[in-house]
Amino acid sequence: MPAPLLVVVDMQDVFRDRDSPWATPTFDAAMAGIDRLLEGFGERVRFTRFVPPETMPGSWGPYYETFAEVLRDDRSAWWELTAPYRERAKAGPEPVVRSTFSAWDERLRDATGDPATIVLGGVATDCCVISTALAAADGGAFVRVAADACGGSSEASHEAAITVMGGYAPQIEISSVDRELERLAERSR
Repeated sequence: MPAPLLVVVDMQDVFRDRDSPWATPTFDAAMAGIDRLLEGFGERVRFTRFVPPETMPGSWGPYYETFAEVLRDDRSAWWELTAPYRERAKAGPEPVVRSTFSAWDERLRDATGDPATIVLGGVATDCCVISTALAAADGGAFVRVAADACGGSSEASHEAAITVMGGYAPQIEISSVDRELERLAERSR
């Protein structure tokens, strides 16, 4: 059975900068958990980046009208991975860049092995993390969400998303950084 793949969801400045309408208050706490996971997962890591679409089909038009500030030219740096993930991503596989809330696609599926098992950390728990988890589970992957390596738009939203994902067991399991590091240590014995 292949080792799980750590998928680091959208650790970008658009979610970290307090001036952003999408600022995630627990971004730095999620980052601390992700940093610990990165040490354990070595090269079995993929980063994702959420970016606005070139055209705004259907409901994306009103969505970006609501959040027009993120589209300003002087905000373009927001879409990059936050440091130090920017440098780490350059050394590994290209980040999965997409304009949908879910990052799950054939690139992640192909990177996992069979059966596909992923561990998720990142932001926002109540948007891109939950969307990725549900899409991956629909695709047949085993998904483990390291809850303490995720951050939501609020603590209540984070907890609500964790509760919803927990209802998808056994396809989605709510885990923790410590538990995932224990699993990695068990695999290496």
